Amino acid sequence: MILDKKTIKQLGLFLMLCCFVFSTQAQELQVSGSRKAVRTSGDILAFATPVASLATVLILQDWEGLKQGALAGVTTLGATYALKYLIKKERPDHSDKHSFPSMHTSVSFAGAAFIQRRYGWKWGIPAYVLSTYVGWSRVYGKKHDGWDVAAGALLGAGCSYIFTRPFAQKHNLTISPVAGDGGYGIYLSMNF
Repeated sequence: MILDKKTIKQLGLFLMLCCFVFSTQAQELQVSGSRKAVRTSGDILAFATPVASLATVLILQDWEGLKQGALAGVTTLGATYALKYLIKKERPDHSDKHSFPSMHTSVSFAGAAFIQRRYGWKWGIPAYVLSTYVGWSRVYGKKHDGWDVAAGALLGAGCSYIFTRPFAQKHNLTISPVAGDGGYGIYLSMNF
């Protein structure tokens, strides 16, 4: 399937709009001080790895990766919603019965695992660090306990591992420092 530039732009705008809508539907904040700030940052950063995944796919024009990431994302969202409504575990702040598993964590870890699996550990480690912060923010913000976050992380990463195949090996992707001006930046060379 070949997509033209207009379709790619429309897809990108649609996905960014979805991320905005999901982030504005974050739970009512009933904590104060540092817990409120951490919870808010976790709400926002939950979508950082999926957005980074999409941006990378579009920049590299990795259409196979786009399909794989979409399958992983849709499966993660579907499984997470299904479990939330089947299990009906109460949240630590008693706001509702949709605690297990953590949606923020599953979405964030799905993006991190996609980045790591598709493009390598060099990019995966920072994505996993960010996703771990998102999971911690859900516990610290009293929206989830450790089991909710662990299940969300396993679910998101598992879905990405099922659907994602490495890009770097297939395309002989090499990453090396930029020569010349003191070595600042990254040079990306792809041999097809």
